[in-house]
Amino acid sequence: MLWNAFLLALREIRRNVLRSALTILGIVIGVAAVITMVTIGGGATVQVTQQIASLGTNLLIVRPGQHMGMGQRGAAPSFKLEDATAIAREIEAVAAVAPSSSQSATAVFGNANWSTSANGVDNRYFAVRNWHLADGREFNEGELRGGRAVCILGETVRQQLFGDHNPVGSKIRLGKISCQVIGLLEAKGQSTMGRDQDDLVLIPLRTFQRRIAGKQDIDLIQVSVKEGIPTEKAQADIEQLLRERRHLGTSEDDDFQVMDLKELTKMLTGTTRILTTLLGAVAAVSLLVGGIGIMNIMLVSVTERTREIGIRLAIGALEREVLLQFLVEAVVLSSFGGVVGILLALAASLGFTVLLTVPFILNPGIIVLAFLFSAAVGVIFGFFPARKAAQLDPIEALRHE
Repeated sequence: MLWNAFLLALREIRRNVLRSALTILGIVIGVAAVITMVTIGGGATVQVTQQIASLGTNLLIVRPGQHMGMGQRGAAPSFKLEDATAIAREIEAVAAVAPSSSQSATAVFGNANWSTSANGVDNRYFAVRNWHLADGREFNEGELRGGRAVCILGETVRQQLFGDHNPVGSKIRLGKISCQVIGLLEAKGQSTMGRDQDDLVLIPLRTFQRRIAGKQDIDLIQVSVKEGIPTEKAQADIEQLLRERRHLGTSEDDDFQVMDLKELTKMLTGTTRILTTLLGAVAAVSLLVGGIGIMNIMLVSVTERTREIGIRLAIGALEREVLLQFLVEAVVLSSFGGVVGILLALAASLGFTVLLTVPFILNPGIIVLAFLFSAAVGVIFGFFPARKAAQLDPIEALRHE
């Protein structure tokens, strides 16, 4: 009986192909929109996680200044190299500590010049940031202790100054100093905040302090926490140590910030998930609109086929069989719309992820859910027209013209 109802439903759909296509358009759009929004949102969440992970493993970032909101910090004394040394020496949870300072500078090679960021670091920077060299070498002890003019380029700086050529061994001018390129960093791309991580030049910290900044201040301390130790514990220990070193009283607020990148990851991924859910919910409204369209067309179909229904009831068809026939027709319509919507969503998702440069993360669960929801729409909105058809009086139906 169910198979016969299915065949009858296909016959009626083929009889009115254009009307059926327009009827399921709302279902197609709804399913496609829901799957596309969730797929793009999932890709954006993965991209945020990967970008923050590229900054380093179990990373804490320590900056001077009070948090003033909207990413701004109040004025406060800068750190000294001794502060970083104390963190490495006294906090057991710490795996590595990388002090650094930075300043804008113009890099020049031949006729090419590029405004970039000069960063004074030591070799601990590479371990903390989980950043490897694509070519060349790190700084040696003599260069770090003697403050020699050597540098390591980010990929963006290399492209701007050297094009496709290997820069290792060449000399560039960085601000007012001439330095030899000894290495090239692997490309990392943009950060979560849209900043180009590869637009920088690394030089020994002592060289930066003596010949570029002209002072011994440390702008930033990056701390890598040992595996298996909660970053929250290391964060609390660092805050207590720095309060003691900066002689802050119990009633005084911190004049520094210790930011845990895990918390930043949770915040950003949580935000993208909420936005994905909201966009998916808005897109799902199209499914309800499509369901109303199906109910409308099924009511029209019942009116058109009143005489057919009367004949079937007169020759012995049961009410439940008539009910099943129209209910199956509504479900087939909505399910076919769901299948077309899934195919459209896959194509749209692939196109948008390429356009927005986010990973294509296919979620089979949302595809199954969207299809089942489209079928459920057919059941819900097809029941009333099917019930109306089943309850027709055979005599009155046969008199219908």
